Amino acid sequence: MGDRWHVEVDRGVCIGSGMCVTSAPEGFRLDTARQSHPQQSETDASEEILAAAEGCPVEAITLTLLGSGESVYPPDD
Repeated sequence: MGDRWHVEVDRGVCIGSGMCVTSAPEGFRLDTARQSHPQQSETDASEEILAAAEGCPVEAITLTLLGSGESVYPPDD
């Protein structure tokens, strides 16, 4: 079985660009205030979800490994 991620969006940082929804429509949605929300807070690791996190212009999306809490994105420096 592959990795599972915890997906979180910092809505205090999110500017509602919608790039996450474009990159991963199954992974994110915008609410009526144009704030991003993950469709599920826990999901299988996927290239689309990672691309959405990497493409967020304000880095509002964080991905961590379930269980360990190890950072997937943004990477630890």
